[in-house]
Amino acid sequence: MLLKTVTDAIESFAPLGLQEDYDNAGLIVGRPGDQVHKALVAVDVDEEVMDEAEREGCDLIITHHPILFRGVKRFNSASLGERCVERAIRRGIALYACHTNLDCAPGGMSWRLAGMLGVEHPEVLQPSPRGGGAGFGVVGNLPAREPLMEFLERMRSSLGVRVVRYSPPASEFVERVALCTGAGVDLMEDAVCAGADLYITADMKYHDFSRPDGRLTVADIGHFESEYCAIQLIIDILSKNLITFAVRKSECSRNPVNYLV
Repeated sequence: MLLKTVTDAIESFAPLGLQEDYDNAGLIVGRPGDQVHKALVAVDVDEEVMDEAEREGCDLIITHHPILFRGVKRFNSASLGERCVERAIRRGIALYACHTNLDCAPGGMSWRLAGMLGVEHPEVLQPSPRGGGAGFGVVGNLPAREPLMEFLERMRSSLGVRVVRYSPPASEFVERVALCTGAGVDLMEDAVCAGADLYITADMKYHDFSRPDGRLTVADIGHFESEYCAIQLIIDILSKNLITFAVRKSECSRNPVNYLV
């Protein structure tokens, strides 16, 4: 199958025009006219994922995070990004990233996480100026009011999260939930304005936990943990549009952050 056919299927759901200015989503290694036969889907490209792709005969790796964000002046194997790109070129493996465009696309990352947590009828939290229902984060209601600590424990268990960091509870119960996958602390005030009881995101700093000042509870579940759903989301997009194309979920996609608990 043409590489362009695969990337077109992804971009029909998450157009590259939705990505943020700092981002580097899209085809990073490879040519649109190349033939590809099997894709490996992961959160990041690293050497373990490269090993897995070679072992499983995959000539395309699709990730959420781009292996390169900025221009590179030289390739001398001095960094992980350089080594993976060099190796991909030598082995004929295409690298493609679907990052903030997948975050922003209607039905994208935050919508997927909301569904996993039982949040119903999610609406975009911070609409994109590009319109069309795109934007970052979502907010919606649970089917019924739930004790906060029971919800946090259910979330921890269902997502396989090792640690949930949370602020002093603003209420004993939660019914309206806002969330943003990845680093979403900038949407905290949007969550307050949307009437959320709880805001779930990642990469919060110490003082961020005091910012709500009793207006809502905030919870940090970890960057990787909040975005692991990208793998299945991308697989679902490809499976729906390219029935005969082989797609494999990476078994080596690992969180670079370790916890001693």
